[in-house]
Amino acid sequence: MSPRARVRIGVSACLLGKKVRYDGQHKRDAFLTETLDPFVEWVPVCPELELGLGVPREPVRLVGRPEAPRLVAERSGADHTEAMRAFAEARVAALGKEGLAGFITKKDSPSCGMERVRVHPARGGPPRREGVGAFLRVLRERLPLLPVEEEGRLHDPALRESFVERVYAHARFQAAVAEGMTRGKLVAFHTAHKLLLLAHSPAAYRRLGALVGGLGRGSLAEAVAAYGAGLMDALRVPATRGRHANVLHHALGYFRELLPADDRQELQAIVGDYARGLLPLVVPLTLLRHHLRRHQVEYLAGQVYLDPDPRELCLKNHV
Repeated sequence: MSPRARVRIGVSACLLGKKVRYDGQHKRDAFLTETLDPFVEWVPVCPELELGLGVPREPVRLVGRPEAPRLVAERSGADHTEAMRAFAEARVAALGKEGLAGFITKKDSPSCGMERVRVHPARGGPPRREGVGAFLRVLRERLPLLPVEEEGRLHDPALRESFVERVYAHARFQAAVAEGMTRGKLVAFHTAHKLLLLAHSPAAYRRLGALVGGLGRGSLAEAVAAYGAGLMDALRVPATRGRHANVLHHALGYFRELLPADDRQELQAIVGDYARGLLPLVVPLTLLRHHLRRHQVEYLAGQVYLDPDPRELCLKNHV
């Protein structure tokens, strides 16, 4: 799958500028509708509207215990919990067949919020920010590997880069499975993702390597499912500057016999500057890609780490 191929991402419809909120307004997000839009096929969802509550509508909120709150209308007290659960189960089942690579939710929404949603005590008192939106809870239960993020958190460059990287990894894995995963293809998929995994979690890299190394035993279908879960778990671990520097030094080793001394020293100096926080990640990656174009190193040329997502998004410019 090309890093410039469009990916399908579910999204709270109000974030695309659709006037579906309780007050008839929207919460259009410029990053989604302007920067990310050329690379995405959006699948908009508004659980409250699709449930039939209308626009405008009486606001709803989470009430009760944070681990199992009710979804209740603010003024009338109408309880929509069971109706929302039934709707969410059906809608998520349908979404599971649409090949989603990720989902972006509306912060603080009682239906779509990912975390820290206000939960009001049943008998009065201040709300506690310990809830998860009623629809989002089902989405995460039923599609646990799907990358999910809130639009507010995507304003953080590191969280934005992490989410988009996970979206494309999930899309690549889904595409590989859809094409028909053989033992050889799973080995090739893992090989292409080795440096990316090392940047996130050396422990997961070793676990997945052992899983792939044992493919001659047991069920291939079980191994593929375990690999997919392990891959997405690994990519949830933040890739630190130190681990990126280690991966970059590892990549430099492949040029040891190919580059003259001054080019090697320049590469090493730039990786060192990146490790000290003096340069963004895009600088050593760009220089590595430059040398790779001149000296074809088959292993590095196949590494997703060097080109995991659309360069036009400039995600590596800020990490």
